[in-house]
Amino acid sequence: MSAHIFQINISQGGVPKQAIPAGEVTPLGLIGDHQRNRQLHGGPERALCLYSLAHILALQAAGHPIYPGAIGENITIAGLNWSQLQPGTRLRLGPEVTVEVTSYAAPCHNITAAFREGDINLVSPKKHPGRARVYVRILTPGHLQPGHQVAILPP
Repeated sequence: MSAHIFQINISQGGVPKQAIPAGEVTPLGLIGDHQRNRQLHGGPERALCLYSLAHILALQAAGHPIYPGAIGENITIAGLNWSQLQPGTRLRLGPEVTVEVTSYAAPCHNITAAFREGDINLVSPKKHPGRARVYVRILTPGHLQPGHQVAILPP
């Protein structure tokens, strides 16, 4: 199967985020999702956080207790070449939603439970380029659900 949305996650603030069956994306993110620290998370430039299912599975295989939503990503994506994502990359999520990567998400102490010995640097863009979560702005809002196709758009 080609790249697709594996899981959609929200929380009332903080981590972990819990799976939902479908979601509505607005210019400020998923309806029903809240952030505890709005200075560091959320807003139009960090409307959604995306992460790779392949990276989660690799970390699990190495003995880390991570799972989809554990490190605060809103959209867990399967089958996407994560190394292609960098600020400026545009993605189509499902038939309606278009987003643009704005930045890499720096890890913080709130996600230590997802890693053996609390090693949050395993998802640090500085220590492990290509393994970081990414923040996106919403270019076109709409409906998302697991199974929707994901594609990198031409520049």
